[in-house]
Amino acid sequence: MTNKNQIRKIYKKKRQALTKELLEKMSLAIANKAAQLPIWDFSFYHIFLPIAKQNEVNTEFMLHLLQGKDKNIVLAKSDFKNFTLQHFLLTDTTKIKVNAYGIPEPVDGITIHPQQIEVVFMPLLAFDLNGNRVGYGKGFYDRFLNECQANTIKIGLSFFEAKEKIDSNGFDVPLDYCITPSKTYRFNH
Repeated sequence: MTNKNQIRKIYKKKRQALTKELLEKMSLAIANKAAQLPIWDFSFYHIFLPIAKQNEVNTEFMLHLLQGKDKNIVLAKSDFKNFTLQHFLLTDTTKIKVNAYGIPEPVDGITIHPQQIEVVFMPLLAFDLNGNRVGYGKGFYDRFLNECQANTIKIGLSFFEAKEKIDSNGFDVPLDYCITPSKTYRFNH
């Protein structure tokens, strides 16, 4: 078992090694796998916009999928003072601005309460066979997921396959699914 800080270093390095072409190809494969999940009967879908310098999954393909299915798309705005997220409905008039940490986020808009969100697609650096995820370590998503309904579907997006086991604590909220370019993992809790 490797600790989360070691995992963060390893997976940040692995992501930085991806070429732009490979990143795009893998991101498209992830979106195609997402289209096959039994999750499309809901209304409110939360998705992240990628931090380019971190080589995160390009969610543009996922956005097209959601828009094509006429879903309500929710984006988060980060508050780095108390490590929380505020959620806004993506509309034709939503202004996106890249914050000081390189995160593209809505400036403002129609506020959506976490209780309304039914499916959450989330970024991660690594995950394990039990659905535990490693993010950047600030706990934004764990705090957010604890505000959602218990049955909100939590889906990680990862370029890499599952690790055997990752340390987790009582604050960590496990995933229901994790999609990689080659496989979709389903976790039973």
